[in-house]
Amino acid sequence: MMGVSVGLLSTMNHNLAYNLSWRTVTDRALISSNSIRGQLGHSLLSSIKYAYKVDQRDSRIRPTRGYAYLFSSQVGGLAPESKDARYIRQELDLRVALPLGVLNGALNAGVAAGIIHPLARGSTGSISPLSEQFYLGGNRSLMCRLGGPSSLLGFEKRGLGTDLRSSTPENSENVASTSPELSARGGDIAVTAFADLSFDIPLKPLRELGIHGHAFVSAGNLAKLTEPDLRKFPLAEFLQTFRSSAGFGVVVPTRLFRIEVNYCHILKQFDYDLGKAGIHLQEIPAEQWGQEERKAKG
Repeated sequence: MMGVSVGLLSTMNHNLAYNLSWRTVTDRALISSNSIRGQLGHSLLSSIKYAYKVDQRDSRIRPTRGYAYLFSSQVGGLAPESKDARYIRQELDLRVALPLGVLNGALNAGVAAGIIHPLARGSTGSISPLSEQFYLGGNRSLMCRLGGPSSLLGFEKRGLGTDLRSSTPENSENVASTSPELSARGGDIAVTAFADLSFDIPLKPLRELGIHGHAFVSAGNLAKLTEPDLRKFPLAEFLQTFRSSAGFGVVVPTRLFRIEVNYCHILKQFDYDLGKAGIHLQEIPAEQWGQEERKAKG
């Protein structure tokens, strides 16, 4: 994918941008699922997005008090004669931090949700293009990102709902497995939630370096919209199929990057999810979280 984004309005709380991109989806090995094969080829994506953001936390790296929320709305499929659907993509992200008064501890909690409303189906029959769908998984920090549902610790990138049953090519007998990246099933509805307890490690040298511990629990789910009418959406089934994980870890901030070393335990997953218990290492470049911290203090 390649494209251009033009900022039309940018203030402390408001942001309005127009995006135009040229997308090419290929499957040279012919091992992707049928739903993805329907979107192979070239297409022009055109959209306009508005975001409203408020962040009153005392820190975006290790919040101990305050609140934050973000609401965004994106209208896509504006390109003429586009084979993709026309849609409205809406996201909501809420955060709150409460001080505990012991070991500089704080309880952070958040919930994020996103939905894609179809305005008109494209020629592929899909409600939204692959690049605009919601994907869950990956070891993104629960704390640093404010921007809709995505993080679910313990699951691989795009590992929630990965379809390993995609068809194999008829002219090949040697294809033994499927690429999860090609067969990752995005969703038109996604919800994530988390709770994170951060605390100082009772060793003075570690406290002076900003190294601290945390324990967390996270949950999330996504689903396809098969009918434009939301009243027909199987809400009870969606709530019963939430995946979840829990764990603990150590956060090490440095000038170049921020490191999180977490042990994750999968509480609930299904056959076609790519979740794995164990130690997960995460790095966040300093230019991503350091700039946000300076803005928060300013």
